[in-house]
Amino acid sequence: MAQIQPTIYYCYDAYCGWCYGFSPVISQIAKEYEAKLVFDVLSGGMIIPEQPAHFAPMARYIQTAYKRVEQTTGIKFGEDFLWHVFHPNETDWFPDSTKSAIAMCIFKEFHPEKAIFFASDLQYALNYEGRDLTDDEAYRHLLRKWNISEEDFYSKLKSEEYKEKAYYEFALVKQLQVTGFPAVLMQVTDSKFYLIASGFTDYETLKRRIEKVLEEISTQVK
Repeated sequence: MAQIQPTIYYCYDAYCGWCYGFSPVISQIAKEYEAKLVFDVLSGGMIIPEQPAHFAPMARYIQTAYKRVEQTTGIKFGEDFLWHVFHPNETDWFPDSTKSAIAMCIFKEFHPEKAIFFASDLQYALNYEGRDLTDDEAYRHLLRKWNISEEDFYSKLKSEEYKEKAYYEFALVKQLQVTGFPAVLMQVTDSKFYLIASGFTDYETLKRRIEKVLEEISTQVK
C-alpha cells in the first residue's frame, strides 16, 4: 500500500441543509490543517431529477427540518431562502444538484486548495441569500470574489465536458459508499480510507478523529 499525503474528502451537496450547518466546522478544520492535509470536495448529486421537479414538496419538509439544523449546528437560514420554504405554491424553484456540482468542478481548476470554502460560499448563497443555484446568475458574485474569469466560467458551465466531470464525482461518492451528507473521509494510502464523519459532526469530535488517524499513521511509519 503506497503511502500518500493524507487527504480529506468532504462529500457534500450544495442543497444539503445539514452540510450548510456543517460548513463552519469543515472550514475551521481546513484552515487549521492546511499545512498537514490535502483537502478536496466531492459533490454527491443529492437531487438529480429525471424531469424538473418543483421545490414545494421539499419546502414543506424544510419548514420544520430547518429548525433542527439551526438548533443542532448554530447556523442561521436567511429570510430570502425561507421565503421560498414558506411560500411553496409561489416559489419558482426547481432544485437540481447538477449546476452547483459543475461550478465546483470548474472552481477546483482555479483554486483546488480552497474548494472547502467555495462549498461554503455556495451553501450560503442558497440557504442564506436565497439564490437559485440552477440559475447561471447565482454564481456571478462569487466569480468576482475568487477572481475567476466570467467568460471562462460560463463557457465551461454550459459544456458537456464539465457536466461529465460532475457526474463522475457523483459516481465516485457512491463508490466510496457514502449514503448521506455531509460525510468526511480521510485517505491515507491508495486503498485505505477512514470514515471520520457521517452526518453533522462537531468540531471537537472531528478534530479528535483526525488526530487519531494521524497518530496511527505516524506509528505505522516508525
